[in-house]
Amino acid sequence: MTEATGKYGLPLDVVFCKKCTMNNQRPSSTVEFLQKEGEKKRTLAFGEDGICEACKYAEMKKTINWDDRHQELVELCDRFRRNDGRYDVIIPGSGGKDSVQAAHVLKYKYNMNPILITWPPAIYTDIGRRNFDAWLNAGFANYTYHQNKKLHRFLTKNAFLNLGHPFQPFMLGQKNLAPRLSVLLDIPLVIFGENEAEYGNAIEDNEKPTRDPKYYSAKLNIKDLVLGGVPAEELIDKHQFKLSDLEAYFPVSPYEIEKTKTEVHYLGYYMKWHPQETYYYSVENSDFMPNDHRTEGSFSKYSSLDDKIDWLHYHTTTIKFGIGRATYDSAQEIRNGDITRDEGVALIKRFDGEFPKQYIEDCCRYMSIDLQKYHDTIEKFRSPHLWEKKYGIWTLKQPIWKENNIS
Repeated sequence: MTEATGKYGLPLDVVFCKKCTMNNQRPSSTVEFLQKEGEKKRTLAFGEDGICEACKYAEMKKTINWDDRHQELVELCDRFRRNDGRYDVIIPGSGGKDSVQAAHVLKYKYNMNPILITWPPAIYTDIGRRNFDAWLNAGFANYTYHQNKKLHRFLTKNAFLNLGHPFQPFMLGQKNLAPRLSVLLDIPLVIFGENEAEYGNAIEDNEKPTRDPKYYSAKLNIKDLVLGGVPAEELIDKHQFKLSDLEAYFPVSPYEIEKTKTEVHYLGYYMKWHPQETYYYSVENSDFMPNDHRTEGSFSKYSSLDDKIDWLHYHTTTIKFGIGRATYDSAQEIRNGDITRDEGVALIKRFDGEFPKQYIEDCCRYMSIDLQKYHDTIEKFRSPHLWEKKYGIWTLKQPIWKENNIS
């Protein structure tokens, strides 16, 4: 009997959205601190009309009354604004275009008093470090949490070896640190920029202004927690890390969240979020700079620039899900009306899935593995229903350009 799903629980038949370039292999957001090897993924849903939920939500956004949303944001800020000189909102980020715009808009348009919170990249790129400094120079104070470097390196390596997911330790801190510091600093409002759920989660996840607490708060025993595919208990008992070192990666206690009355919002709910316009805003208001060359695997020069591990992340998504950086970027730009679907398909054929040669040596050195170990590891995570080897070269069985008869 043929199994109904492929590796990671992915649908065996690849179906492309009729409006954008995304397909039904795209996984939805995961509760990272529970992720184990072999976890089955929920994937992007499609309607009977062949349109993905991300495109449907993009169309729904066109009917939103943004004046009403602006008023909701005014009321939110009025509810949390402090007039005694204390900070009243936490803006998480590392100086990318989204966090730059969020911080600047809230401080200078809505008269809030933001403190910036940064969970730094494992390996900063030169342009990432430069943009982080420019962000602070635009008039902001910042708390940066410098992880236990030995632990973070260990988790990055094991997340890659066990899950094919070297970006997981960064994502854990990115989601958990701001709510945790909200409790510690008694600043109950946290505002992220855009809601990543717009691009692959269920539509209902986007119909509220707040982040689902399941991604950053949980009442769990340490026996339930897994980091980098390694049980937390094993990290302490076998690998000799301390609970105090691990805590920053853990979800925040719901009791602590309730005590502070912490709320985690998305500015993208209240403002129409457009990546290109966000880029232009950031350039104008913080001296944000794009790269002087396109990012490997894509055509973009201004997205996800700060962490060298990000290059590996998109290479592993190509191996596991057949979806690389150009697919993610083109689908978003099609929904925003910046390029056509045919243009997106051509960009994917040209750039998607490129090997991350610019930073591969730095990343392997960081994880204490050699290049052969990297290649051997990614083969463990390759989805056989998506890939086939022809003349010694791995190729996608069902690439989007074949569906569209582009030679």
